Amino acid sequence: MENRANKVNFAESGQSISAAGPENMQNNITIRPGRPSDAPEIATLIMQAMSEDCCRYFYGDEYTANDFHRLMCDLVARQDTQYSYLNSICAADENDRTVGVVVCYDGADLHRLRRPFIDSVKRVFGRDFSDLADETASGELYLDSLAVEPAHRGQGIAKSLLRAAVAKARATGAGPAGLLVDTNNPNAERLYKSVGFKVVGSNVWGGHPMKHMQMK
Repeated sequence: MENRANKVNFAESGQSISAAGPENMQNNITIRPGRPSDAPEIATLIMQAMSEDCCRYFYGDEYTANDFHRLMCDLVARQDTQYSYLNSICAADENDRTVGVVVCYDGADLHRLRRPFIDSVKRVFGRDFSDLADETASGELYLDSLAVEPAHRGQGIAKSLLRAAVAKARATGAGPAGLLVDTNNPNAERLYKSVGFKVVGSNVWGGHPMKHMQMK
């Protein structure tokens, strides 16, 4: 993983996976919906997708990544946040432990789903991000975060999760799947292009310039 800000941040190759799962892969990985019990692993993976730099952007210099992880665990375990397990498609290993995740939701719900994150960061870290720029909007299923554990990279899991999210976009009718990729991460951009994503605009997230990509 590039150590740069990026909402979707892994280059891998692999086979197609349906979102209708769970469905088994050749490497004993199962694609399935997220569960409350997955919260610690999902939170860790989301932080990897954000990058250390972007996480610190939110929690500041007076707190630690562990403090931010506790906050993210709480948000994942809830049902009303952008990072909720309900918005997570997980890749689970043979022990049913989450080793990869894509978090995605209807862009029309961004403000409602992001409010708990903004409120929690302000309450815990004393930092107000009420003016945070919109990452997405109505008309797309937004892929907020994609991550795979280092030990499981290179197995096609990232592509499988991307395709599962695209299938979810089609099934829900939310619109095309969309995501942001750091302008300084060409490897990730090549991954998304390889499964059909195209650059449709630009944005800024976590203080970093991003490309906006969609699968039409």
